[in-house]
Amino acid sequence: MEILIKYHNDELKKIEAIELGDWIDLRAAENVSLKKGESRYISLGVSMKLPEGYEAHVAPRSSSYKTWGIIQTNSVAVIDNSYSGNNDIWKYPVLATRDTEIKVNDRICQFRIIEKMPKIEFIEVSELEGEDRGGFGSTGSN
Repeated sequence: MEILIKYHNDELKKIEAIELGDWIDLRAAENVSLKKGESRYISLGVSMKLPEGYEAHVAPRSSSYKTWGIIQTNSVAVIDNSYSGNNDIWKYPVLATRDTEIKVNDRICQFRIIEKMPKIEFIEVSELEGEDRGGFGSTGSN
């Protein structure tokens, strides 16, 4: 599978395929200083054309909080393949939990591509036949 990619910062290290794991690291494309409590979209310096029928899910790396004290503000970002224009630059929305400095090429998040959900039709019924589990948050509560 091929993904077309445009880089918007000549200093940015190129994204490479990975041998282990399913997620691909993304890097900050700008130097950012944040004070505790500030939020910001950090440029990832890339635009991509994803294959038809796929979308990208962007999430924090496991070290992002420990290293920079940042958390992703929208939990997980979804970028569909229609966001593929020349200047549709990927960004990473963060909130700083402490004063922090992020430098160009710091690996701050990661992505993977996922097939889009098929078309869904909802059919209303008066009863469902599955066994009741006891309500929300009930798994393992016995």
